[in-house]
Amino acid sequence: MARTAARTVPRSRPPVALVLLLLTTALVASAVAGLALGPVRIAPGQVLDLVLRGPGPGGGAFASIVWDVRMPRVLLGAVVGAGLAVAGTVLQALVRNQLADPFLLGASSGASAGAVLVIVLGAGAGAGAGTAGIAGGAGVPAAAFAGSMCALVAVYAMARRGGTMTTGRLILAGVAVQYVLSALTSLVLVLAARPDQVRSVLFWTLGGLGGARPDELALPAAVLLAGTVLLIALARPLDLLLAGEEGAHTLGLDAGRFRAAAFVLVSLVTGVLVAYSGAIGFVGLMVPHAARMAVGAGHRALLPVAALGGAVFLLLADLIARTAAAPEEIPVGVVTALAGGPFFLWMLRRSTRTEGVAA
Repeated sequence: MARTAARTVPRSRPPVALVLLLLTTALVASAVAGLALGPVRIAPGQVLDLVLRGPGPGGGAFASIVWDVRMPRVLLGAVVGAGLAVAGTVLQALVRNQLADPFLLGASSGASAGAVLVIVLGAGAGAGAGTAGIAGGAGVPAAAFAGSMCALVAVYAMARRGGTMTTGRLILAGVAVQYVLSALTSLVLVLAARPDQVRSVLFWTLGGLGGARPDELALPAAVLLAGTVLLIALARPLDLLLAGEEGAHTLGLDAGRFRAAAFVLVSLVTGVLVAYSGAIGFVGLMVPHAARMAVGAGHRALLPVAALGGAVFLLLADLIARTAAAPEEIPVGVVTALAGGPFFLWMLRRSTRTEGVAA
């Protein structure tokens, strides 16, 4: 009797509006914490006062710290976290596999290879140690984006056969390209990198926000906004894919064509974000699961919840990365893995237990 009840009574979820309100509040709080905490601590009230005043001369040293150093980092973290979470949510629906993440199609390894080549060849040699390596000039993010797009083209060329492209072939091609480019990156690092470049390369390949600059925020923010709005508009086709290939076709969706177009869109968003932040893992894998547990699988509600959750998660992870071992900075990708891994295992265990009770 208990098993029947567990199978027929759905788990209650909080209203979507409440979840969005809580996440928005958490985002504001984490942004204020990111602006206030660091080697120089600033009172939250003073941070809010400086933000409300806006940038400009006459604000003193604290204003310079908030607006010139920490604000670009916080904004980039929110944009990248939201974008990776949205990309991961959509990709998991496209391949119908909740272990998929935004780096499945080789965007991360391609961006790393492009950035490492530029850093080692000298364009990014001036990047300071302890940063993500992108502060060495616009050449590094440009090379990272080019590498990401080259990897995407290679994956699609390998996956497309006879005018069709199956999900299985796409995943296998993405894994193959990732291994090849990761090996190339390691080879260049071992054979050509100077000792003073290794730290910049390491921080870039593990992800970081320390190289954020105000004049570089417009492109990733615009890409995130446009991509998220377009994907929310495509929420119904994404929901139809959850019914499977045949079910989606029966309901009037050309699944193959839609999936290919969505793959390209997700890869472009991921490529732009990775070009400015490096390869920050686990955000696009873990946050979609947490969002689904909160609001269900419907993408019209799931995508904005995932975006806010990803922004909060990455801001908190970056705050830990730059304060836990101060004055040294831990790569934020290490923090996201250390924080996200146990939480992901907990969610997996909880999900397995729930399925076992309902069986």
